[in-house]
Amino acid sequence: MRWQGRRGSSNVEDRRGLSGGKMVGGGIGGIILVVIVTLLSGGNVGDILGNLSSTSTTSTSSTNGAYQPSAQEEELTQFVSVVLADTEEVWGELFAERGMTYTDPTLVLYSGSVNSACGTATSAVGPFYCPGDAKLYIDLSFYDELQQRFQAPGDFAMAYVIAHEVGHHVQTLLGTTAKLDELRRSVSATEYNGYSVRFELQADYLAGVWAHHVQGENLLEEGDLEEALTAASAVGDDTIQKQAQGYAVPDSFTHGTSEQRKRWFYKGFDSGTIEGGDTFSAAQL
Repeated sequence: MRWQGRRGSSNVEDRRGLSGGKMVGGGIGGIILVVIVTLLSGGNVGDILGNLSSTSTTSTSSTNGAYQPSAQEEELTQFVSVVLADTEEVWGELFAERGMTYTDPTLVLYSGSVNSACGTATSAVGPFYCPGDAKLYIDLSFYDELQQRFQAPGDFAMAYVIAHEVGHHVQTLLGTTAKLDELRRSVSATEYNGYSVRFELQADYLAGVWAHHVQGENLLEEGDLEEALTAASAVGDDTIQKQAQGYAVPDSFTHGTSEQRKRWFYKGFDSGTIEGGDTFSAAQL
């Protein structure tokens, strides 16, 4: 991706070097949460953390001293800032075309653990979006995990991850997140998992819409699309569950299979429109 020397976003909050307090849920419950989200990583954990934060105790963030980022982290910080700026421009224009106003989210950089309006999380949960404060949270060490654990190297693989979380922000602004939250209280856990899959695949689609418009600005380089598709495939529920336990349990899927995540990202990339991403009405995912 051609990003060097381009405008970065002013909506980046650096909390690296701060501790996030106690783990949401505490004890075994908190550990179980981390394990589940880690197995299904790469998605929106805001709703999960939100359920637990109302009954948990969190402590105030405290400084761990002056944080000294490495040269690689400094470059990644500039990169994610540019990607965030690109999402602001693309979604700002798309919303304006429809007579709507796009409100920019904030991207929070943290190290180790972080407090959010949805509760407290560690870097084990991976990047996430919290609708309660309209912020994306990311520990830049995830870039190494993306390359090593998920075998998805490249800057545009990381850009896909950021665009997916911004996709959740778009869903919040469009009212989709609130509707999903209502469903949680009226359907079984298995049924809700099915809706969650459609919700996550829609965020993949929206990430593809963003990539479509970035391509239109001649910012993509050869191999970038393949990097994003590799990342989308790597975080499919079936792939992660098979790696973790040797088999997949479809009823427990919350994000979609590798094939589905690739397909919906590419559908968004191909169309470039919000309207083509109605995963909730799709007969086949």
